[in-house]
Amino acid sequence: MNENELSKVIVDACLEIHKTFGPGLLESVYEEFLCRELSLRGLTFKRQEPISVSYKGVKLNCSFRADIIVEDLVIIEVKAIEKVMPVHKAQLLTYLKITDKKLGLLINFNEALVKDGIHRLINGIIEPLKKQ
Repeated sequence: MNENELSKVIVDACLEIHKTFGPGLLESVYEEFLCRELSLRGLTFKRQEPISVSYKGVKLNCSFRADIIVEDLVIIEVKAIEKVMPVHKAQLLTYLKITDKKLGLLINFNEALVKDGIHRLINGIIEPLKKQ
């Protein structure tokens, strides 16, 4: 499965979760639900995966954590916040750059319609950020 095919499965899983529970839960709960849905769909994933960073040829002791990496291709950043801000998109784009992955999904479950909370970010393509 390529990134686009995976993203369709991931979005479908998010729609299923949101249809069942709606907004209002903690990020960690949505992350757990999403991992369960991915597992039911036969996808492999890593949860809270450390992302190490190098600077000028030196691997630093600090690292970030990706919420979920699906099939070692798509990074998912799970949110349950009032409003997605440009910094949230920048964070995911940075994860994509550091890991050299092409596709990331920023999913905010705290929306009346979860489709309004799904943001698709592609490494190497810079979209203008909307003024919030």
